[in-house]
Amino acid sequence: MVAEHADHGYIAPFVFARNKFMNARGMKFNARLEHLWRFELSPGLTWQLQWVRITQGKNEMDLGLKGRNAVVLGGTRGIGRAIAGTLAGEGAGVAVCARNADQVAGTVAELKAMGVKAIGASVDITDAAALKSWISEAAKELGSIDMLFSNAGAMAQGGDAASWEQNFRLDVLGAVNAFEAARPFLEASGEKTGDAAFVIISSVSAAQAETASSYGPIKAALIHMAKGLARQYAGKKIRVNVVSPGAIYFKGGIWHMIEQNMPKRYQDTLARNPTGRMGTPQEIANAAVFLASPASSFTTGSNLVVDGAVSNRVNF
Repeated sequence: MVAEHADHGYIAPFVFARNKFMNARGMKFNARLEHLWRFELSPGLTWQLQWVRITQGKNEMDLGLKGRNAVVLGGTRGIGRAIAGTLAGEGAGVAVCARNADQVAGTVAELKAMGVKAIGASVDITDAAALKSWISEAAKELGSIDMLFSNAGAMAQGGDAASWEQNFRLDVLGAVNAFEAARPFLEASGEKTGDAAFVIISSVSAAQAETASSYGPIKAALIHMAKGLARQYAGKKIRVNVVSPGAIYFKGGIWHMIEQNMPKRYQDTLARNPTGRMGTPQEIANAAVFLASPASSFTTGSNLVVDGAVSNRVNF
């Protein structure tokens, strides 16, 4: 086989077998078929000569998101910011909200620089009326809502009434109110494109308990809600899925603060993970955006655990 290297313009021999491309040194490449020639060397022996465009080290998978639009709650830091950036990188328009107006403005500017339509606003997600109003305005500005991501979380760890209320109002009611506001637009998208999506970020803490914290049960409620919504709205072509991360590290995040202020707890957490590390926001964003994309069109009602195998439960 002869292949043209798209980045450097040279010709190099490649071997093709079972849709995988590999050069003589065994390096795998992404490839796209450009041309196909067939010729017969002898009776019963047919060879194929294929011209492929090679892009080493680049992810060329098309998730089918160009021209679609997404709303991301809590889209300026950590996982939410990574989701917004991943969507923009796939060519989707993005609307983000968070409380910090400066962070919203900075995120919107960065997303626009990626060549997509991006909008944002400072919104208190626990204010149902304000959240619903913003989502309706975002739909008008973007032209549609094809994907909704509920990522905002209170992160309250206590078992007192105030912690329960804080987690419930932001995590659960935030997701409930966001879906209620976005539902007509998601239904319209489902009718038009055949695939709309709602993705909720939960946590592996939903299925484990060390103390009587409010955090885990609230995250469990999101998974239960998602399953019901998935079944209820499948006929409307709206898919609903959950991503449950393990410990995720980023500068300014909770585990960064624990690393600085509670180093033993940080090291103990690292030691419990078989991978020996924490996850990154991008690793969670990759999973969330894939689940929201048409590439995952038959996946709904699932809870995808992304934790480096730190949890020991078996998901049948």
